[in-house]
Amino acid sequence: MPIRQSNGINLHYEIVGQGAPLLFLHGLGSRGEDWAAQIPYFADRYRVITADMRGHGQSDKPPGPYSVPMMARDVIDLLDGLGIGSTHIVGLSMGGMIAFQLGVEWPERVGSLVIVNSGPALVARTVGEWLRIRQRLLLAQLFGPARTGHFLSKRLFPKADQSLMRLQFIERWAQNERDAYLASMRALVGWSVLERIDEIRCPVLVISGDRDYTPLELKREYTARIRGAQFVVIEDSGHATPIDQAENFNDVVLEFLARVSMTENEEFQQ
Repeated sequence: MPIRQSNGINLHYEIVGQGAPLLFLHGLGSRGEDWAAQIPYFADRYRVITADMRGHGQSDKPPGPYSVPMMARDVIDLLDGLGIGSTHIVGLSMGGMIAFQLGVEWPERVGSLVIVNSGPALVARTVGEWLRIRQRLLLAQLFGPARTGHFLSKRLFPKADQSLMRLQFIERWAQNERDAYLASMRALVGWSVLERIDEIRCPVLVISGDRDYTPLELKREYTARIRGAQFVVIEDSGHATPIDQAENFNDVVLEFLARVSMTENEEFQQ
């Protein structure tokens, strides 16, 4: 089992394929293996790296508090240990927040960013948003990951033909440790790099499912603040776009990465 000491903890990671590094960062309560629909697809062209963030999967689950900058530092130490200078990054939800933190704090380590159903802040702007955040925290505190997984599965995969996705989600969500899960969730609440996203200079693609929790207009607003960033909506998709629309998602990301590579080659030849 590949383990690397990163920022004082053991991080579990996997590497598949050859080529330019492509790092996938999972969401809250998830793990690296949940990129199963992406790993073989991209490993034909890239050196695909997946990792379990602190508090998740087979990585260490130290006592909290955690923070997004702390998790970003974990990633940097992992890349250092693997001898990787710069990498393309795909981040879903919490992973997208970590990716944003990396983009503003370590721009030289980021070749491009793909932000999926995420944003540069989790700060309540209205009473309704505050209530939704508090509800999610309270649900996790009262019922733990197992019961929370049952509740979330119906929102993530509401269709009749998504029963297998729901069952797999419930099974994996139940494997989370309660305290580590709560520490990870609390790390996200109140975090923001929104005031710094105009500093980002690498190519950026923002992807949203049309039924994601966060309003599309809010994502369009922050995308417009990032120089040259692109915004793509994937239809018939909720928060777990890389799972519920894996084929469409993979094609969109690959096309973006191909354009990035083409631009890099043109700049090198000039």
